[in-house]
Amino acid sequence: TLPNGESISYLLERRSRRTVGLKITAEGLVVHAPKRIFEFQLNQILQEKSHWILNKLQAREANQIDKIQWIDGEHLLYLGNDIQLKLINNVRKSTRFENSELQIHAPEASIHSVCCRMVLMWYKKQALLDFSRRLEILSAKLGVPTPPLTLSNAGSRWGSCNSRGEVRLSWRLLQAPPYIINYVICHELAHLK
Repeated sequence: TLPNGESISYLLERRSRRTVGLKITAEGLVVHAPKRIFEFQLNQILQEKSHWILNKLQAREANQIDKIQWIDGEHLLYLGNDIQLKLINNVRKSTRFENSELQIHAPEASIHSVCCRMVLMWYKKQALLDFSRRLEILSAKLGVPTPPLTLSNAGSRWGSCNSRGEVRLSWRLLQAPPYIINYVICHELAHLK
């Protein structure tokens, strides 16, 4: 409970450490505390850090993106552009992109249940094609062999390059503008130099 009477719930994780660590996650406040700390000491630290905690929680709330509703007319991003989801009743399942519309064709009875899976499959297929092409062009410009590419499902880590020279990119990066995609790929290729 804060001095103003407001209560903040948090997840307490006791660990082998000397200091208290505070972290704001998608779920809220997480407190990492030493195994041997008195509750009054922990409360005192949380009171002292309450301004920081409140600011971070408010910032997280302001930056939170609404969950995608897999319904007709939903807005999605593709290469930094707004596209619209169009659900079309059809006996055969298929995905088609034209005129800034991502069309999902499926039987009406199952269209909402398969929509998410079909959109993700479409994003991943497009990401592999787009990223492979960019990786090849940018590798040549940098003067390094084109590295193997794999896609990841990471939500916040856009890319990585491991010690074997393999580049891994999140398919979600396909939602960003092309200059951001190029930047991330160039960053990962720079590790090969």
